[in-house]
Parts: sequence; C-alpha cells; structure tokens
Amino acid sequence: MSRTASDTITDWLTDFEGALAARDADRAARLFAPTSFWRDIVAFSWNITTVENPDGVRALVAATAATTDASNFRVSEEPEEADGVVTAYFTFETGVGRGSGLLRLTGEGAFTLLTTLDELKGHEETRPKGVEHGARRDRVTWAERRAAELADPDPDVVVIGGGQGGIALGARLRQLGVNHVVLDKHERPGDQWRSRYKSLCLHDPIWYDHLPYLPFPENWPVFAPKDKIGDWLEMYTRVMEVNYWGSTTARTATWDDDTKQWTVTVDRAGEEVVLRPTQLVFALGVSGKPNVPVIPGQDVFTGEQHHSSQHPGPDDYRDSRVVVIGSNNSAFDICGALWEVGADVTMVQRSSTHIVRSDSLMEFALGDLYSERAVAAGVTTHKADTIFASLPYRILPTFQIPAYQAIAEHDKDFYARLEKAGFRHDWGDDGSGLFLKYLRRGSGYYIDVGAADLVADGEITLAQGQVVELTERSVRLDTGQELPADLVVYATGYGSMNGLAADIVGAPMADRVGKVWGLGSDTTKDPGPWEGEERNMWKPTQQEGLWFHGGNLHQSRYYSLYLALQLKARLEGIPTPVYALQEVHHIS
Repeated sequence: MSRTASDTITDWLTDFEGALAARDADRAARLFAPTSFWRDIVAFSWNITTVENPDGVRALVAATAATTDASNFRVSEEPEEADGVVTAYFTFETGVGRGSGLLRLTGEGAFTLLTTLDELKGHEETRPKGVEHGARRDRVTWAERRAAELADPDPDVVVIGGGQGGIALGARLRQLGVNHVVLDKHERPGDQWRSRYKSLCLHDPIWYDHLPYLPFPENWPVFAPKDKIGDWLEMYTRVMEVNYWGSTTARTATWDDDTKQWTVTVDRAGEEVVLRPTQLVFALGVSGKPNVPVIPGQDVFTGEQHHSSQHPGPDDYRDSRVVVIGSNNSAFDICGALWEVGADVTMVQRSSTHIVRSDSLMEFALGDLYSERAVAAGVTTHKADTIFASLPYRILPTFQIPAYQAIAEHDKDFYARLEKAGFRHDWGDDGSGLFLKYLRRGSGYYIDVGAADLVADGEITLAQGQVVELTERSVRLDTGQELPADLVVYATGYGSMNGLAADIVGAPMADRVGKVWGLGSDTTKDPGPWEGEERNMWKPTQQEGLWFHGGNLHQSRYYSLYLALQLKARLEGIPTPVYALQEVHHIS
C-alpha cells in the first residue's frame, strides 16, 4: 500500500494520542468528522458505549482521558485505502491494560473509531505450566484439584445459566484466574440443546459460531445439529475446566450494600447451598421467560398444549392435528418436523415475519466475514469480529439494507410464492433485514432451511389472525375460522431477560435494572429512546454487581472477554469509573 495511507493514519493516531495526553477534549474532537462515531468497549469508559459526532467525542475524552491514560498508539498492519476511506487496525495501552482498535478515516476526519480493552497489565492470560516439578509429599494432582474445585469452588463470580454464554464466560474467567461457578438446571452441559425438538440445528454457519480458545475442528459441519452442539459444549466445559454445577437451580439472590456481596441460595440436586459471590451474572441467551398467552378456553381444551420451549419433537404426534401459534424460527422448525412425520399441521400467523433463505444469508450477508472464502482471504474470526464490532448500531442498517435488497432480487420467485400463499412477509421496519431485527427485538424472523417451501406449497396449512378462544378440540381465530387440534404449540417467543432475573433477585431490583436487550430504535417491539448499544448487556447495570451476558454463539464468544475483564478488574481492586451508565427507560 502507498506510504500516503500509512502516513495519514500514523499522523492521526499521533495527534489523537497527543490530545489525550494533554487532556485536551476540544483538540481530540476536532480530529473527528462532523458525522462520526466512537465505539468504546471497556478501554476508556469501563462500559460498552458509542458516542456520536465531535460533541460526543469531546464529552467522552473530557470525562475519561485522565483516568484512562492512553498512550503508545501504533498501526498493527498496513492500512488500506478505498473510496476515499483509509482503514487501519492499531494497538494502544492504557494505564491498566492493553487494547486494540479499528479506525476509518476520511478527508473530514475520523468516521468510525473502535477501541477495545484486550488485557489487564499484570493479569495477562498465559499458558499454565500444569504441574510443579520436583518431589513433594503433599502433592495435589490435577484430578484432585479439579474435584475439590467442583465440590466447593468458593466463587467470586456466580453465573446463572449454563448454555453457550455461561460456558464461554466460565472459560474466560478460568483463564483469568477468577474463582467462579456456572449454574444450570439441566444435568449435563449441552442438555439445553439436547432437550429441544429433534430438528433443531444451528442456523448460523460454523465460522460465526466458534467458542473462545477452542475453535470447531476442520471437519465440523457448516450447520451443526443440536445434539452435536450439546456434546461439544459438554466436552468444552471439561477441557476448559469450567466450574459447572448441573442439576442446580438458583432460588434467591440478595445484595448487601454494606458488604458488597451477594447471598445466592441454590438447590443443587435437592441440597440447599448458599454461595456468597461479589459478582452475579445472568447468562440467559437472548431469551427470558417463555411468553405463554392466556386464552379463554385453555382450561377446557382436551388435547395437549405447551410452549415451543417444551416441545419434545414430532414423534408422538404422527397422526395428530397440530396447531402451531406463531410464524418465526421455532414455529417453522416445529411445523417442518411435524410435517416430516405425517402430522396435519397448521401455522397461525399473527403478524408479519421476515424470512431469508440460509444459503442466501450466507452468500450476501455473512460471506465476506464468516465463510470459507473469508478465511481464504485472511479474515480470521477475530478480524471478522473486530470489523463487525466497529460498525456502530446507528449506521449498521445502511450496511445491511443493500445485502437484503440483493437477497430480495436473487430470491424474488421464492418470495412471490410465499406471497401467493398468503404469507405476510417483511424486511424489517426500514428494510435492514434479519440481523437488525435480532438486535432490536430478538424475534420476528426465520432463517429458512426448508420449511418455508412447505408453507408456500400448501403442505403446511397457513391461517391468519389472532387466537381468541380454545374449545374442547379446536382453536378459534378472530376471523371466525376454527382449527381442529389435538395439540397446540405456543411458538410465541420470550420476554425480556430481566423477567427471569426478577424470579431470583425480586421485581424491584429487576425494575431498577430495566429492560434487557434492544437498541431503542423506536421500531416494532424496540421502543425508544435511542440507546446506542444493547440494553444492559455485557456491561454495568444500575444494580452494582449484577450483569447480563449471552446472545448467540458469536456474541457469547466476543463479549465474554470484555465482561470477564470487567469482572476481573473489580475483583483485583482496579478502579473502574463507568462513563455513561445505562439509564432505565423501560422495565420489561
């Protein structure tokens, strides 16, 4: 690449470092374009926050420059220049750690800046020696040590939820030397996946779904079946030495503001155990409590009814008439599996759904970052994560809309067939497609792996409307249509994660924290005001010592590092002044 691009970036980083060293917020702000975004993940703010435009930069620098003491900004690989934008990866140091980032620079100044804290000085992740050489009478073997840790971990951090999020965080905490325990109601790691309906599989490709430290092997399938994922999580938990308690349910958790400690009462396989951590993490994926609608006649319906989270699979319903209420991912998966065994299946669509074919999603939306071709082009998982994280949520739709416009054109015959069948389809409120729907509301979409064709072809009966009543053997809609049913499946989604937290910490504390998930985009099911980041995820909340972690496998992998660093810093007594603590605008 030309020296011009490298010199331009080096000059900018030098000027930025100089402004920070001088604590000159105005000088730093002048380095940013009139429309610009600085996303900081822990490094400056001890938070996950995005500031916008020079005024936002000025405020962040004024509040954090003295405590961050950032220095030694260096380009880490040759910058690239295209279409008037110079893009560069860089590293830097703070007073307490080392970080990295990505800068996009235009003729007007910085357009986007990402800064992340990657490690704490004096607490770097290193490869353990494993054994102590020499002869000693009091030697404790690895197996003895692990047995003692699992029996009595004396945790500083308790993680409630042992799916991929809790396990990934446990692995990070282990590497940082943090005493922890991950609790889950299921007996074995991975049972969260094994216990779901048998057709469940990952709809995201393998390159998007690696866990920390231990990527999937080269022969791993692109889309993994649920039981294979379950086995991987169980193996991963053991190999990474995560302190994991299965068959354990958290009953209550109370915070003592004087001792700065939690009292967490759990039921471990029938035995009451009390844990006293200083940090409590809810790792609940994206989902809170199942939304089970209250419908007149549920008490008189003589068939079977259950939420999709409790659906055991299709085998017991081969000759049944099944009504599935809902038209998103779980609804399509369940309908497709029931059709395969010969059940008479009706899907009730209550509102519009966004559908994108899996192959098209791979080709147009994920392929440049998470695919075989991306790996061949030198885009590692870490680099892909960095690129994705560097796109602030405010402008992410502008990058997503063209991809979904291309998908709409590529699959126009498919969408025409769906429309002809009466299916109500949308592309999101602003045409930005699946991932923005996921980030904003965590629902409203289906990654099609085949079941949409069954709806388009009439193999799965489609009904439109709201359910108003269950009779002894049917489901009635507000259209007057009556659907005979032996089984009703409520594929009606989940509430906010703080709903599950409320069962353990109490409603007042859950309300103090507020709604978890969503961007405040003021789109469907994501009320404003604009938050700029996911509400209350992976960052400090209004309740000291209480955190939320999770998301899909990609988010669990990426953000587990930054949450683990925040927890480690607090346990080590490192000052963590939080800039722009999440405000509460909605309680559920």
